[in-house]
Amino acid sequence: MKVFVTGASGHVGSAVVPELVRAGHQVLGLARSDSSAKAVRSFGAEVQRGSLDELDVLRQAAASADAVIHLAYKHHEMNTGDFAGANDADLRAIEAMGEVLTGTDKAFIGTSGTLMLAFSDVTDVGTENDPSTKGPRAEAENAVLALANFGVRSSVVRLPPSVHSSLDHAGFVPALIAIARAKGRAGFVGDGLNRWPAVHSLDAACLYRLAMEAAPPGSRLHGISDEGVPFREVAQAIGQNLNVPTVSVKPEDAADYFGFLAFFVPVDNATSSTRTQELLGWNPVHPGLVDDINEGHYFTSAAS
Repeated sequence: MKVFVTGASGHVGSAVVPELVRAGHQVLGLARSDSSAKAVRSFGAEVQRGSLDELDVLRQAAASADAVIHLAYKHHEMNTGDFAGANDADLRAIEAMGEVLTGTDKAFIGTSGTLMLAFSDVTDVGTENDPSTKGPRAEAENAVLALANFGVRSSVVRLPPSVHSSLDHAGFVPALIAIARAKGRAGFVGDGLNRWPAVHSLDAACLYRLAMEAAPPGSRLHGISDEGVPFREVAQAIGQNLNVPTVSVKPEDAADYFGFLAFFVPVDNATSSTRTQELLGWNPVHPGLVDDINEGHYFTSAAS
């Protein structure tokens, strides 16, 4: 199959594109810059120059492909507090690509997050049956799923707060490590027993491929290996590897300690992927979050 991948040179894209190429698919990867284009070519893919804001480019590339995997997102805007701008750009891109896929029965795989379940007041272990009713990416997630009503084999992969591996240089784990280095201590909020789900980048890549190949229309899929790691254990692993103490941060001091991460760190977001694994035969095999942190790659100069 010819697959158009947005975000092809990013963290998850750098795992997904090689996974698709190894499986025999032809990949066209969106690249905004020369460095991104070089990376996409190094994965064995063709390059489509453009950005999320160039809707005609997205339409043309999607129309030329047999399937679309949409990974791109304006993370810089999100990290600086412009959730509205990042989400609007994501929704416009989905709508543009959805227009040309309507009635084709081609696969369109979108990306969302398990944190939408916390926004949507899911207090038990979240499942694929739980809809996203609130949250910064809920509207885009539901727009992808709605394409199933218009002749598109659409599905959404919900990723956890931590998609981790040696490919991860700008996610939550590197950010937490940088904070711990700067503060001289690794922190958690309160008792630190709130749970974060996680998945290894390479396991996530396998899920995207399986979703593209076989997911039924309208599927919510969970890219989860660790159902819920107590955040305290994440902080302890970071502290041990940095040789700094692990400490509790009072909720009222979280913003000063964690910065933009203060909202996310204390969230309890335990999430199951049982249905996804049964539906697609997906079997995560790579190290879990704490074991991956303890492998040490996050603490090398290149990853820091």
